[in-house]
Amino acid sequence: MKTVKIAIMGFGNIGVGTWQGLEINHDAIVEKTGIDLQITRILEIDVDRPRPVNPDRSIYTQNVADILDDPEIAVVVELLGGLEPATGFMIDAMNAGKHVVTANKAAIAANYERLMDAAKENNVLFRFEASVGGGIPVLTAIQNALLANRFEEVMGILNGTTNFILTQMTEGGRAYDDVLREAQAKGFAEAAPTADVEGYDVANKLSILISLCFGRRVKVQDIPTTGITGVTAADIEEAKNAGEVIKLIASARMQDGNVVCSVAPQRIAKTHPLAGVSNEFNALYIRGNIVGETMFYGKGAGPLPTGSAILGDVIDIARQLQGGLR
Repeated sequence: MKTVKIAIMGFGNIGVGTWQGLEINHDAIVEKTGIDLQITRILEIDVDRPRPVNPDRSIYTQNVADILDDPEIAVVVELLGGLEPATGFMIDAMNAGKHVVTANKAAIAANYERLMDAAKENNVLFRFEASVGGGIPVLTAIQNALLANRFEEVMGILNGTTNFILTQMTEGGRAYDDVLREAQAKGFAEAAPTADVEGYDVANKLSILISLCFGRRVKVQDIPTTGITGVTAADIEEAKNAGEVIKLIASARMQDGNVVCSVAPQRIAKTHPLAGVSNEFNALYIRGNIVGETMFYGKGAGPLPTGSAILGDVIDIARQLQGGLR
C-alpha cells in the first residue's frame, strides 16, 4: 500500500470538511485505490478555535517552513483563501517540489498564469476542482470527458448564497433583508456578504471557466458584474407573469473571436434547465459543438461537498504518484 502524506494550509470550515471527509471514508478510499492518505501537518494560527474534529495538536504549525521543508509531504492543500499569502505559499510549495490542491477561486482567477507556470516549471500537479461549483465535478469534466469539444457557451448559477436569496424571494414573496439574515444564520452567507451578493465571487469562478473552456484570460475586473441587491419584488413579479424566474447568471460565449461574458441577474424561461435550480444548489450548463447541451448540478458549497472535491483532486495526484510520478 502506498502512503501519501498531505499538509493542509488553513483549517477553517473547508479544511475541517476535508479532514472529516477523509475520516469518514478513509477505509473506502484505501479499498478503492490502495492508497493511504495521511494528513500530517496543518498550518493554522487559531489552534484553539472550537471545531467538530480533533486532530492531534502535534501536527499543527504556525510556520509554513515546517511544511515546505518536510520531504515526506507530497501534497499541499491550500485553504487559506484570499490572494496573499495564499498565492505565495502555493508557489513556494510547488518550488519545493510539492503538488498543490486548492479551493481558492480568488487566487486562481487573479494569478492563473503564475500558478500554472509554477506547476509546469517544477513538474508538479496543480488541481483546483473545488474552486468552481464546490462538490460538482465540472472542471474535471471540462478538462477530460468533454475535452474533444469546441465549447460554445457556458452558463451557470455558481453562488449558493444569492440563489438561496432569490429562490426565497420568488417562492415565498419574502424581503431581501429577511432572507439574507436567514442565509447567514444557516451558514449559506458570510457575516460580510458583499462578495456574494455583489457578484464578485461568481466573477472569480467565471474567469476560471473562461480560461479552461475558451483558452482566453479575462480578468475579473474586466467581467461586467452586477449583483442581486437591486432586484426588487416588482422585478420578480414581472418575471413570474412572463413565465420566467430571475437568477444570478454567469455566462460566457465566443463571438467573432472574442469572449462575451457577464455576471448579472437575468430573467430566464421556466422551461430552461437552470430555472429549477433552487436555494443553495448550483448548476452549470455547457454547450459543446459535438456533445450538445450538458448540465452539472449539485451542492456548490459547504464543508463536506467542497471537501469531496478537494479529496478527489488529492486522490488523482496520489494515483499518479503511485504510477511513478515523482
